[in-house]
Amino acid sequence: MSTNVPLTFVGFGFGPIQAGLFALEAFRSGNFRRVVIAEVMPDVVRSVREEGGKFQLNVANAAGIEPVEVGPVEMVDPAVATDRERLISAVAEASEIATAVPSIQFYKSDGPGSIHRILARGLERRLEGGGSKPLVLYAAENHNHAAEALEEAVLSEVPPDAHERVRASTRFLNTVIGKMSAVITDLDRIRATGLKTITAGDPRAFLVETFNRILISSIRFPPGPNFRRGITVFKEKLDLLPFEEAKLYGHNAAHALAAYIAKLEGLVRIEDIEKIPGAREFVRRTFLEESGEALCRKWGHVDILFSRKGFENNVEDLIQRMLNPNLGDLVERITRDPERKLGWDDRLVGTMRLCLAQNITPRGFAMGAAAGLLCHCPLARNAQDASEALKTIWRASRPDPAEMCRVLELVSEGLSRLRLWLDSGKSPF
Repeated sequence: MSTNVPLTFVGFGFGPIQAGLFALEAFRSGNFRRVVIAEVMPDVVRSVREEGGKFQLNVANAAGIEPVEVGPVEMVDPAVATDRERLISAVAEASEIATAVPSIQFYKSDGPGSIHRILARGLERRLEGGGSKPLVLYAAENHNHAAEALEEAVLSEVPPDAHERVRASTRFLNTVIGKMSAVITDLDRIRATGLKTITAGDPRAFLVETFNRILISSIRFPPGPNFRRGITVFKEKLDLLPFEEAKLYGHNAAHALAAYIAKLEGLVRIEDIEKIPGAREFVRRTFLEESGEALCRKWGHVDILFSRKGFENNVEDLIQRMLNPNLGDLVERITRDPERKLGWDDRLVGTMRLCLAQNITPRGFAMGAAAGLLCHCPLARNAQDASEALKTIWRASRPDPAEMCRVLELVSEGLSRLRLWLDSGKSPF
């Protein structure tokens, strides 16, 4: 990395998205003098430091897996006072920052090492002297309003009289990250596939797909010096919501549909769904004709993606990427936390509701929700059991009774088809 460029990038969290997307693209751009990564696991910080700040990625494409070395990065532990001071100083000089932590709940924690406190201290330091250069913060957590949550958390730690100056020079950006990735911990799999471990001292492996077409909120600063992002591959959208819905109710929904079906059949890797007669085509058709058609009806005026041909191309691309054997995505990883994924607004039931709102009957995604329910509650063998389990999951969302009744009816039908398949082997696909 050149020492002649002025920009600094700061990342919070050191998982496969931070490492295999933000840090990787920051280095590939050649536009950053420093890349600083905050990580709360001391052993991980130490192992990267022992490698001189370098770490290994495994990047999967259609042809195979490419090992990629990234670095040097400056690893810091925000729980350590000296590291925390370095991190605040890096925030104060950064042009781009990315949070890539497990959820928006991790923005705020006890103690001075909390993300929102470190960002607040860094932003205050930027304002010293009466001015501040532009800064963008990418909120990479899988939440439609992550940027707003991050901004609110940070401003809660900034003096009220400084809020407007922070807002004038800082943009908190939502993201749509359709990049599939995983942390591989199975040592036998790592050895068998020749994956590079993160470092010599960290036996895990980061496996990410090559995809980097990431969408972000549009950046608008007041008139003044032009702001140019150092990470140039991301694409700005004036209205990110349609694309967020396409990710959640398209990509995520189809991924979950395929994975829960695969889990019921006892499959280990998602590409093994090809072994179930008709299942791949069922997922593709459901993706296109249910969520795809609903999204196109709702957002057809926004972008070519939401045209029939545009979404068909999107479906074909995503199905191929989901089932890429070089990525080797595990069914267990995709299907974890089924209670969240069966939420009223989440990828399965939320997609059903989107379809119903567009006068489309989502029988395919109803089977996906039923499959997720069977994985969550194996004893839910009938409509009454399913209804009680789902009502419990949805209680906090307070669903409309008529809408809930229709969703439950469809899930019950899907459950019957799945039970017939599991009991008799008669394919529902």
